[in-house]
Amino acid sequence: MHRCGLLRCEVISAAKERRTGQGVTTVTDVFGSSHKDVHEQVVFCADEQSGLRAIIAIHNTSLGPALGGTRFYPYESEQAALADALNLARGMSYKNALAGLDLGGGKAVIIGDPAKDKSEALLRAYGRFVQSLGGRYITACDVGTYSEDMDVIARECRYVTGRTTAHGGAGDSSVLTAFGVFQGMRASAERVYGTPSLHGRRVGVEGVGKVGHRLVELLREDGADVVICDVDPRAVERTRLRHPEVDVVSGAAEMTASDIDVFAPCALGGVLDDETVARLRAKIVCGAANNQLAHTGVEKQLAERGILYAPDYVVNSGGVIQVADEIQGFDMDRARSRAAKIYDTTLKIFAIAADEGVPPAVAADRLAERRMSEVGRIRAIWLGH
Repeated sequence: MHRCGLLRCEVISAAKERRTGQGVTTVTDVFGSSHKDVHEQVVFCADEQSGLRAIIAIHNTSLGPALGGTRFYPYESEQAALADALNLARGMSYKNALAGLDLGGGKAVIIGDPAKDKSEALLRAYGRFVQSLGGRYITACDVGTYSEDMDVIARECRYVTGRTTAHGGAGDSSVLTAFGVFQGMRASAERVYGTPSLHGRRVGVEGVGKVGHRLVELLREDGADVVICDVDPRAVERTRLRHPEVDVVSGAAEMTASDIDVFAPCALGGVLDDETVARLRAKIVCGAANNQLAHTGVEKQLAERGILYAPDYVVNSGGVIQVADEIQGFDMDRARSRAAKIYDTTLKIFAIAADEGVPPAVAADRLAERRMSEVGRIRAIWLGH
């Protein structure tokens, strides 16, 4: 344990995780043998005065410093928060690798209700926490945090992206997240229907928050018919005000059982479980949510039913591409050009999957692991590690 000002931080290196049958990650020991799910570093932090309780998980830095957002969420327990941080951090390693970024993967979670617990004091305490890692982890926005929050964190920390445009940042990263998902959806349509367009297709968007409502906009511009759902009726109403022609259903269960061509999960993860896959009528799954597969084996179930799954961390990487561009001085045209390549990357993964006879999720993992291994080995030689 070490102290950082008023912060109380505990550091665990090389935390080993395992996946249970329900897809929940638990920590089985602190120091594990070499394994793709071993995290390089897990840090716990608490600040009594502000009420901060946070966890940062650094999964892999073979390509560079770990970049990943900070999620502010009222977890039921610290174990649930830790499991989410570990899963999300690993996903960021794979996401950044396939986005072509020279960055590793990490993720942070702040335990609490952002509507009640978020404060300047808490965010600044968290900023000092991130600063204490010396650049091994670079933070950004995620569920429950916004660009304005990053500006507050940056008052205590240099390693912050996703800031407001007024402070030289890229602003809301949902802009290119939605754009990237749309590119992945175009690639999926090319694979299934022979044309990179959603015109005339019925697309179900589950979750119309920061990313989902922007995806609806892009789909409507492309001529798609759209049906939406969200647990927040305010989000549904905002979307209906802009697009009164979209249909609304009660939830994901009704949406996945309906006649849709594409299912776009854009809420929280784990939506693709055994029951959902069994009733799913769409031919394509492509959305912005992280960790969409509830457990290992779902990707095979989708493939066996003839449903094309666009790996989530591939198609939703537009946001991290956007915030990563801030590191060298943000340029939206440059970032958007890079995010447009998600279309080509998705098609490449589909081709590898077909050639190797594996689901796209497996093909994506292999491609990401190959880049982390090959480039990481070269970096280690040049850096003298």
